[in-house]
Amino acid sequence: MTKAELVDSIAAKTDLPKAAAERVVVTIFDDIVAALKAGEKVHISGFGTFQVSDRKARTGRNPKTGEAIQISASRSAKFKPGKTLKDSLN
Repeated sequence: MTKAELVDSIAAKTDLPKAAAERVVVTIFDDIVAALKAGEKVHISGFGTFQVSDRKARTGRNPKTGEAIQISASRSAKFKPGKTLKDSLN
């Protein structure tokens, strides 16, 4: 499902105009990103948890040449599905 399909689905299910549904989706995504940037954990009951994972700097290899390269430290978002979501998929 794409963002546009999500907006269409929300607009259809809630009788909102597409523009309003898009604002809702964008606002939710923006709030999740802002919380993650602030180092907060985002827990959505019945769905799952988003949290920031810090990766340390490390040495990697260029797969083409085998040359060692330095990979800098970075932050990444991780998602852990909740029990309700996992159960609904099985």
